[in-house]
This record gives sequence, C-alpha cells and structure tokens, in this order.
Amino acid sequence: MAIYGVSDINSCPELIKLVESDVVTNSSLMVKNESLVVKNNSVVGRLVVVGVVVAFLSGCVTDPYTGQRKASKAAIGSIAGAILGAAVSSKEDRKKGALLGALAGGGAGLYMDNQERKLRNKLQGTGVSVSREGDAIRLNMPGNLTFATNSSDIQSNFYSVLNSVADVFQEFGDTSVKVTGHTDSRGSENYNLQLSQKRAESVANYLVSQSISGNRIRSEGWGESSPVATNETASGREQNRRVEIQIIPKGA
Repeated sequence: MAIYGVSDINSCPELIKLVESDVVTNSSLMVKNESLVVKNNSVVGRLVVVGVVVAFLSGCVTDPYTGQRKASKAAIGSIAGAILGAAVSSKEDRKKGALLGALAGGGAGLYMDNQERKLRNKLQGTGVSVSREGDAIRLNMPGNLTFATNSSDIQSNFYSVLNSVADVFQEFGDTSVKVTGHTDSRGSENYNLQLSQKRAESVANYLVSQSISGNRIRSEGWGESSPVATNETASGREQNRRVEIQIIPKGA
C-alpha cells in the first residue's frame, strides 16, 4: 500500500467521487484521511495517481451562482487521460503514457477553465450569462441589453461589456469565436434573418476593432430558427432576442 498526501482533498467532494468511481476503484485507488491510497501494488493503480495529482493541481472550481465546489473540466480530463494513457501504452511505457495522458487530458480543459473563470468575473452583474458545454464556453447577451428594437447598432452602454469580453479574448488567444444573432418570430422570416446577421456582424466587427484578430471570429445570423423559449409570450420572445458568442479551443 502506498499513500500520497494531497492538501485540501476534502474541499472538493466531486473530485473524491471521481477518484472513488468504478473505473478508478478498479485501478485500486481510494481516498482516506486527506490522502490518496493505492490499495495494492497494481501498476495501473499507481499510474492513475499521476492523473489524480494533476487533477488536483488543475483544481476544484467554485460555481459563482451556487457556491458549490465542483471538479473542473481539466480535473476530469486529467483523470480520464491518465487511465487511457496507461491502458493504451505498452507495459514498458505505462508510466510515460499515464503522465502524457494526464497532461493532455487536462490541458485544453484547464485553459478553458481559466478563461471561463475570467469571463464570469468580468461579466458578473452585466446581464450576460456564461455557460459551459464541454470545452466550449457560451455567452448569452440578451437583445434588450445589446440593441434597440429593429436596430443593429450596439447600444452605447453595452460597449463596456464588449470591452471586457475583448480583454479576455486578448489574454486567451488560442480560441476561436463564433457570434450568432437570434430574433423572435414577429415580422417576416427574411427580415429577421437579415436583422440577426447584421447584429452578429456588429458585435464581431466591434471585437475586431478591439484588436481581436478577424481570423479568429466568424458571424452568423440564425433569425428565428433557434428559439430558447416560446414565442407565444412576451417573456419568451424577449429571451429569444439575443446574441450568443461561442468560444472553443482552436482546432477543436
């Protein structure tokens, strides 16, 4: 039996659940008294420790809305990468495979975790929501904040919000950005499509004016084709009038 001390291990219940999940338990690993314990001399079990340690270095994150501590995407990727790296490597190369798998599994996730954290901090209280979908980050900008009715000109009080977004994009240059415009179903379908395209272009062009490379950004108008709520109520239509920005790692 080998014991590896990891500080604050109990501060993140989700990571403990990951360590004690079936796939890792089968690799002979458990959590006890703030330590990672390899229960026998299993080669794979000892190698998975590498992934778990990288996971804890990647860190637990705090959900700013619930205050709950949860495993970051990088942490999950590190553990999965270590297991896969050890499993697909030859017996002689398992240690190297586990390490490379842990680093590769956590790398993109950690990069996007850090970017998500910066965006949440900068956009808190602005009305723009930040959500995570795998390694992608989505910003939802409600139409009542960004544009006047039937206009594709950005409202003056929204420039500061876009400036904050641009600051983060400058810091995290290894991502691609897609801006999509959306409308409710009032008016003709063709008019809504054109309006949504112009609004997406306005946001994309402003980001380019703030020194974000145009090669990183593309814009699309989706009109009324992708509602997130019913168009039968005023509140539903308000939710559908929006601009979304999706951020993904380059090459993904």
